[in-house]
Amino acid sequence: MTTGVRRRMGVEERRQQLIGVALELFSRRSPDEVSIDEIASAAGISRPLVYHYFPGKISLYEAALQRASDDLAARFVEPHEGPLGARLLRVMRRYFDFVDEHGPGFSALMRGGPAVGSSTTNALVDSVRQAAYAQILSHLGVTDPPARLELVVRSWISLAESTALIWLDGRRIPREELEPQLVNDFAALAAVSAAYDEEMATLLRGIVKDEPADGPFALLTGRLIALAS
Repeated sequence: MTTGVRRRMGVEERRQQLIGVALELFSRRSPDEVSIDEIASAAGISRPLVYHYFPGKISLYEAALQRASDDLAARFVEPHEGPLGARLLRVMRRYFDFVDEHGPGFSALMRGGPAVGSSTTNALVDSVRQAAYAQILSHLGVTDPPARLELVVRSWISLAESTALIWLDGRRIPREELEPQLVNDFAALAAVSAAYDEEMATLLRGIVKDEPADGPFALLTGRLIALAS
C-alpha cells in the first residue's frame, strides 16, 4: 500500500492556483461576501500562506479580475468571415456565456464591490471595453473612425453591459432573445446615425448589402416595416 504525497507548488503555480480559486468563488458570489479564509480553505492552504502570495483580498481580487478581463476581451475576437450580423450574434452568445458563468462577479464589478474605483480595476474594465471597440471597428474595416461611428460603437458596448446586468437581475427575458436583440440594437443605432451623416449612411449600405434575407439585420427591417403598416 502506498500513501499519496501532496506535491509542493512553485511560487507562480501557487499564485495561479489561488487566482483560479478566487475567480471561481467570486463567480458564484459577490466578492465582498467571500473571505480570505474561504479562499484558503478552497485552495487547501492556510490563511497566512494566502497573504504570503497576496497582501490582501483586494490584490487577489484584482489578479482574478485581470484573468477574467482577458477572458472577456477574448470573447469579442471573431473571424472576419460571413455577414456582420451573424458575427455579432456569435460574439453576443460568447459574451452572455461569460456573464452567465461569472454573474455575481460581473455584477459586482459593474455596480460596485471590492477594488472598484481603484485605478487598477478601472484600467482593467476600460481595457475590455477598448478591446471590444477595436474588434468591432476591425469588422467594419475602419481604422480611423469618424466621431459618429465612435459614438455608435461605444454606445452599443455600454448597452450590452447594461443589458447583461438587467438580465442578471432575475433573468426575466430569455438570453436567446436578448442576444439577437443586441445585434439589432447595433443596426438601429447605426441607422439613426446614418440618417444624420452621409459617411455613416455609406458604411451602413455596405453592411446591409452583404446581409442575407434571414439575417438579424434584414429581420429587423422586416419587423419595422410590419409595424409601420
